[in-house]
Amino acid sequence: MKYFIIGSSGFIGSHLCDFFLSKGQEVFKCDVVELINQEKYFCIKSPKHDFDEIFKRNKFDVCINASGSGQVANSFAFPKLDFSLNTINVFSVLDAIRQHNPKCKFLNFSSAAVYGNPLHFPIKESSQISPLSPYGVHKQISELVCKEFFDFFGIDTCNLRVFSAYGIGLKKQIFWDLHQKEQAASNLIELFGTGDETRDFIYIEDVLRIVHLVVENNFFGGNSINVANGEEQIVRSVCEEFLKQSGSTKELVFNGVQKTGDPFRWKADISAVKRLGYMPSIAIDEGISRYVNWLKKMN
Repeated sequence: MKYFIIGSSGFIGSHLCDFFLSKGQEVFKCDVVELINQEKYFCIKSPKHDFDEIFKRNKFDVCINASGSGQVANSFAFPKLDFSLNTINVFSVLDAIRQHNPKCKFLNFSSAAVYGNPLHFPIKESSQISPLSPYGVHKQISELVCKEFFDFFGIDTCNLRVFSAYGIGLKKQIFWDLHQKEQAASNLIELFGTGDETRDFIYIEDVLRIVHLVVENNFFGGNSINVANGEEQIVRSVCEEFLKQSGSTKELVFNGVQKTGDPFRWKADISAVKRLGYMPSIAIDEGISRYVNWLKKMN
């Protein structure tokens, strides 16, 4: 099969490229990074790129959109840019597919941010959508765009509502933040929140397995699906595990300040991906161990 991966230089996108290449698939990459003498690579001028020419000249079986902004805070500071990256680009890609490659399946990386602070747990795909940030709203709109192209133009689409994905190569979010503060001169590591917040962590290898299952099972119906492990982890506990494995003796404190746009509690219902054949394979302790070992190799 021929895969077209947008956001190929990012955390998830780069892992997707390696994953499908390892399975003998033909992979075309796309990102804003200029790469010299890179075969099967398209450099785009984000955030308002016209994808028509790419889809005119090439016929793909599957297009995976792993691009866009993943920074909730930036969506408050630069809402127009966030809208362009997370919504307009999705429409542009789908419209190019509609015109030039209508048999191409489209897999869009959305986010659990669309749920906001749910009232009931575990969070089902049918749970109320109530985002807490422009980022979450823009991801919600991108999902509606995918459903629009499925309903009205017959384009096979599916949205992946990713919860807390992490793993080797990720240079942002909680574990990277811990690492950066661990390297600082202070003997104190201060984080936002109370530490009692919860997240549903999923290691990158398990994310890739879900993507593969969606494609293999042809699970494209303008639908959205949770990508998580269905396990509620207390933030304080996972931070303490990280510091233990990294050998840090610094004191961990939480300042009690809730960051705008951050949910308090997350636990996903993963019945849908389980029906596709998914079972979590990387426990949180193992995932943290792999991440810590990667950080140590970088030092």
